[in-house]
Amino acid sequence: MSLKDQLKTDMKEAMKAREAGKVALSVIRMVNSAIRNTEINEKIELDDDGVITILAKEMKSRHDSLAEFKKGGREDLVLQTQAEMDVLANYLPKQLEEEEIRKIVAEAILACGDDVNMGNVMRHVMPSTKGKADGKLVSDIVKEMLAK
Repeated sequence: MSLKDQLKTDMKEAMKAREAGKVALSVIRMVNSAIRNTEINEKIELDDDGVITILAKEMKSRHDSLAEFKKGGREDLVLQTQAEMDVLANYLPKQLEEEEIRKIVAEAILACGDDVNMGNVMRHVMPSTKGKADGKLVSDIVKEMLAK
């Protein structure tokens, strides 16, 4: 079952759950809307990788918002954003651990050979970590390992 089909099925379940599925329903509708907008604007049919990219963008957006809400002391918005992130996490692939990312970065540094710089290493690493790890975390690890 494709991710888009899974989202449709889960949206129906959330509608049936009424009050209990309210957060899931709003998040799934938002994701479906983002998918539709992308498909219309780019005139393409998104596959699972494209859907994962959109899900990762939405997760990153909420992650950034969460940090701001915590700084502002808005506990109500922190809880709501965390609930939305929990729903999105159900559709994203399992996130890589920091050690796994370090291993991928080390392999990418070796693959670059003599031309080792931030851009080349990131070009090798990002396809392996796309949707599976936060880009900022990957970037920080690459910078740290290149500084050694």
